[in-house]
Amino acid sequence: MKNTHKILAVLCLAMFMGCGGSSEEKNGEPIRLKNHQTTGTKATKTKGAKASQWVDLANKGIGPVKSIDLEDEIDHTMAERGAEVYKKMCMACHRPDKKFIGPPGKGVLKRRTPEWVMNMLLNPDEMLKKDPIAKALLIEFYNAPMVDQNLTHDEARAVLEYYRTLD
Repeated sequence: MKNTHKILAVLCLAMFMGCGGSSEEKNGEPIRLKNHQTTGTKATKTKGAKASQWVDLANKGIGPVKSIDLEDEIDHTMAERGAEVYKKMCMACHRPDKKFIGPPGKGVLKRRTPEWVMNMLLNPDEMLKKDPIAKALLIEFYNAPMVDQNLTHDEARAVLEYYRTLD
């Protein structure tokens, strides 16, 4: 019985440990980020602002998604598929509307570009190494790195559509 408890404790710890941008220029001018001050093109955190509160609607992140066009209307069939993927692959570390091991999905598209979100879903390892926002979020959320769930492009796009329903 004691061994069972130890194994369960190790599995829970492993699960919790496993879950888990540069500002750009527009028209030659540095993007000013809400809750940030910019020096040249480098964004710096304003004292007291958490990374999860930063707003950067220019950074597209690092990864395969360079551009994405979202329809005005939410594709509810795709969003339902995204909700299923989210429940299966993301709920161990994320909750839709509150902070958990990782940030919530609600409101993410008010703070990040769709490309940034897609690249975080598809390329978390490189994002956590190179993207300033992802690195700051890692620190804010207990240094628990987001695990690469090996989502397909279609699965990540469906999760993005699900996030749209949360706003």
